[in-house]
Amino acid sequence: MADDAKNTGTGRDTSTDTGTSSAAAPSRRHALRRLTAVAGGAAVAVGLGTGVGRATDHGGARGQGQAQAQGQGRGRRGVRTYVLVHGTHSAGTFWAAIGRELALRGHRVVAVDQPLHGTERFVPEAYQAQDLRALATEPSPLAALTLDDFARRVTNTVRRAARLGGPVVLVGHSMGGVSVSRVADAVPELLAHICYMAAFCPSRTMPSLNDCAASPEGQRAINPVEQVIGDPEKLGVLRLNWRTSNRRDLALFKEMICANYTDAAFLRVLEGMQTDESLAAYAGRAVGRAGTWGRIPRTYLRMGKDRTVSPELQDRMIAEADALTPDNRFTVHDFPGAGHLGPSDPAPLVDLLHGLPVTV
Repeated sequence: MADDAKNTGTGRDTSTDTGTSSAAAPSRRHALRRLTAVAGGAAVAVGLGTGVGRATDHGGARGQGQAQAQGQGRGRRGVRTYVLVHGTHSAGTFWAAIGRELALRGHRVVAVDQPLHGTERFVPEAYQAQDLRALATEPSPLAALTLDDFARRVTNTVRRAARLGGPVVLVGHSMGGVSVSRVADAVPELLAHICYMAAFCPSRTMPSLNDCAASPEGQRAINPVEQVIGDPEKLGVLRLNWRTSNRRDLALFKEMICANYTDAAFLRVLEGMQTDESLAAYAGRAVGRAGTWGRIPRTYLRMGKDRTVSPELQDRMIAEADALTPDNRFTVHDFPGAGHLGPSDPAPLVDLLHGLPVTV
C-alpha cells in the first residue's frame, strides 16, 4: 500500500551551525567516518517500485506564497518535458516506473545518466569476481569526475529539452538535488519548476553535499562506515559492495534506503546500484542565488522515515532556502511513512509530479 502524503505544517528553522566534521585524526576509521558522513554517499538506489496503478490524491502541500501542487489550472495543460536526475551510486533507471507513467500521461521524459553512470557505468573487475582484496585497490575513473561534470550533463539535457518547446520541469533525487541547484542557478529561464525528492539542497551555511551531511541534522542519518571498501581518499571514490552476502551489511543497506520495501523489492534495488561515486562531486559547491535559482517555483518531497537524508536535515534545507526567498517558498509534500526511495507504490509521486504548477 502506498504511503500517504500529509500536511505537517511549515518546516522547522533549525540550527544554522555548519556542523563541520570533527574527524581530523589521521586514523582510517576517522577518515572513513568523515567521508561517509555524506549521508547520501552510499544509498541512492535504483527503482521506485514496479506497479504504478491509478494515481490518486495522497495529501496536501505546505508552504507560503505557492500554488497548490495538485495539478489544477494551467499546470496540467499541454506537454511538458520532465528531466529527471538520479542520485549517487545510481542511474537514470531509478526513474523507470515514474517516467513510464508520466509518459503515458502525455509528457516527454528524459532520465539523465550522469557521466560514468547507467549505460556508461564503471564496473570494477574485482566487483564482478567478488575479490574484496583486489576491490579495495582497483582504480576508478570516477575519481576524476567533479560536480561540474554532473551539472554540465544536466544543463545540456535541459537546453535540448527546452528547444522542443513547452515547460521543462527539473527533478532531482538525493544527490541529484545538487545538480538541480546548479542547473537552476545557471539557466533559470529554461525551467518552469524544480523539484527535490528527499534531495540535498545546499545553502549558504551548508554549501555542498558534504556540508549538509556533516551538519548536526545530517549526522542523524545512517553512516555506512563499516561497509566502505578500500581507502576513499586513495581511491578518490566512495566504494561499496552491494553484492555482499553479509546479513548485517544487507540489513543496514535496507534500513538506510528502503526499510518500507519488501525484501524482494530491496534485492531488485541492489541490482541497480553501482559501486563507486566521486568524492570530488560530494564537495562541490551548489548554492542557489535568490535572483536566479530562487525565482523558479519549487517543490520538496519530504520522506519522513528517511535514513539517508534525515527528515531533520530536509527540514533545515527547506527552511534555509525559504529564508533566502521568503516570497517564493518551497511547497512541501510529506510522506511520513516513506524511506529514502519514497513510497513503495510510486503512484502518489506520479500524481504530484504530473500536477506541479508551471510557469509559462
